[in-house]
Amino acid sequence: MIRLVFLLMATTVFGQNYRFVYEYKFRPDAASKDSLVTDYMNLDTNGKESFFYNAAKFEKDSLFNATKDSKAVAELKNYDRNLTYTVHKVYSGKSIQFYDKFQTANLVIKEEKFPNWKIVKEFKKIGEIDCQKAVSNYRGRSWEVWFSKDYPVNDGPYKFSGLPGLVVQINDTDNDHRFNLIQIKKIKNINSSVPKNNKEMSEKEYRKLWANYRFNPEEISAMNMGTDKTMTIQLKDGYTGKVGMEKLKKTKDMDGALSILFGKTKNTIERD
Repeated sequence: MIRLVFLLMATTVFGQNYRFVYEYKFRPDAASKDSLVTDYMNLDTNGKESFFYNAAKFEKDSLFNATKDSKAVAELKNYDRNLTYTVHKVYSGKSIQFYDKFQTANLVIKEEKFPNWKIVKEFKKIGEIDCQKAVSNYRGRSWEVWFSKDYPVNDGPYKFSGLPGLVVQINDTDNDHRFNLIQIKKIKNINSSVPKNNKEMSEKEYRKLWANYRFNPEEISAMNMGTDKTMTIQLKDGYTGKVGMEKLKKTKDMDGALSILFGKTKNTIERD
């Protein structure tokens, strides 16, 4: 009976709003197998377009926009620094745009490369969902994906789309990045918010910005002292990070230490 309910729901995706929640596990340090981060990402779709973004970031941004209370925002679950972006896909035009911020600047990158999938005659069930395998070499990594035709949405997490169904599970062969579908739910409205007044740049330019990132105290919008000798720093781009004050006082290069805290991984999901 549960299986039937899921199939009936799947046939009504188009014309309605759905949220597909993915568990995302990745290694920020490729040299260390123990450097595993787990976070949660939402894929919202109305059958015509989709928006992929971090769930915790959405909650923090929503609370801050409603209350302007930085202390209350700091108490919410934090998200990883590498997950500040939003990916917007338009199905009819096969358009993918990647939005992010660098300090106070809104950035947009128009995707020019798309996964070229090879569908394999391998099948398995993931939970109660019938899936088929596909592979692709995309942006410097080899990817293995399990997708389901039970859901008439040719989409998936991040920029992964173009398969005849929904991506249920995908990972690169080095197991540095892995997405698993964990929840499907109908929603009233999709989260279609993206930054305004964006500066368009290439992927190469975007990576260079973050590779050369150096913390600037002018990025700070609020600071809150904790009772555990820590300070939560909120940046103007909305991200918050917690730092131990005793450890920070001992460093000779305070800005350098904060540059590491507020920088992004070099083991990016895209290598080229």
